[in-house]
Amino acid sequence: MDAPLPLILLIDDDPAITKSLASNLQNHGFEVETVNDGSQALEAAEAFQPDAILLDIVLAGMNGLEICRRLRAQSAVPIILLTARDEEDLRIQGLEAGADDYLTKPFYFRELLARIRAILRRVELDRQTRKSQTFSIGRIRLDPISRRVYKDHREIELSAREYDLLALLMNQAGQAISREALLEEIWGKEYSQDYRTLFVHIHWLRLKIEDDPADPKYIQNVRAFGYRFTHPESF
Repeated sequence: MDAPLPLILLIDDDPAITKSLASNLQNHGFEVETVNDGSQALEAAEAFQPDAILLDIVLAGMNGLEICRRLRAQSAVPIILLTARDEEDLRIQGLEAGADDYLTKPFYFRELLARIRAILRRVELDRQTRKSQTFSIGRIRLDPISRRVYKDHREIELSAREYDLLALLMNQAGQAISREALLEEIWGKEYSQDYRTLFVHIHWLRLKIEDDPADPKYIQNVRAFGYRFTHPESF
């Protein structure tokens, strides 16, 4: 029996873009469901359980940033934001809302395709190749198979990028990892100097796993270099 095709949920209110993208994605081996009204997006995500979501920011009914926040509160599904506006503040708002990636219109379909495949490949490889057993550092426990993270006995909801970043830091606990290495490993070489993206995700991780994010014990700054994951008792 053939494996099911990866399912992409496309949320965009421009019929021309929706039709073109859906057709191209289908031609490249994806199943696609489309929604053209923001008010229907959350119900569609729950009903279809997509492998990834392409989400326009400017939508009728509910804007993409709010949809992203609500999706992230209940799911770790990879989200790529699409927008015609190339403003840094809006891009950062998207990342802070929980998006995993961001693409400004107009874009080349090949670039979008590469980003979708990279996110899906990273999720699948993580499931397939990492050790099956959970491991803990301090009060943080990571389960590579289910891609779940717990603090004590409480599950912490992370986006796909947040999980990948935390897993990388925990797997190399005690080692200083440069900003460039983290960006290249998690986002790709084209992001190697995009420090703001990394800062935002480190900030959100600290809010979720640290007792006091302003005085972090797990994710330590390595001055002028990067970050190190540390057992609180060794701090």
